Amino acid sequence: MEPTPIINKVAQKSIITLDLEELIPLPDEVAHIDLKQFLYMELILREAEFRHAVKQTDWKQYEHKYVNIYCSASAVVPMWAYMVISAEVSQFAKDVVCTPPEHAAEVIMYRNIARLDVERFRNQRVVVKGCGERQISEAAYVYIAHLLAPVVRALSFGEPCSMVPVYKK
Repeated sequence: MEPTPIINKVAQKSIITLDLEELIPLPDEVAHIDLKQFLYMELILREAEFRHAVKQTDWKQYEHKYVNIYCSASAVVPMWAYMVISAEVSQFAKDVVCTPPEHAAEVIMYRNIARLDVERFRNQRVVVKGCGERQISEAAYVYIAHLLAPVVRALSFGEPCSMVPVYKK
């Protein structure tokens, strides 16, 4: 009597692995613009000086980067100043966000998740990778489940060899 062959059922299934870590920018991909550098005595925004400094800035240095605009000074900065910087740098940057520097990568990741073409996952089995080198918040997993559940055939968490079912049509 011949032994029963071992069948790898995971390999037989067509499963798409989605790694959220790939949607987080690397530290060198994120440039930070602190509006403090445009303020008089790091306290006051003088419009004429501000606009002159903006015109003198080489925005090309931000080409193909994610840019985060923030102000580290305890100053009242008018909203239009953030908009002026954003409008200038947007000509070169991959994306522009406005958040404290420690949150920039996460905000960019959420935007990258929002840009995913979920149609490519329609009626597919998808596993969202669960472990990696970089920290990913629970909120990101909640958001990706929210986007994928309406379109996927099955959604799981983990690795193809050890998936935890999340949702099935």
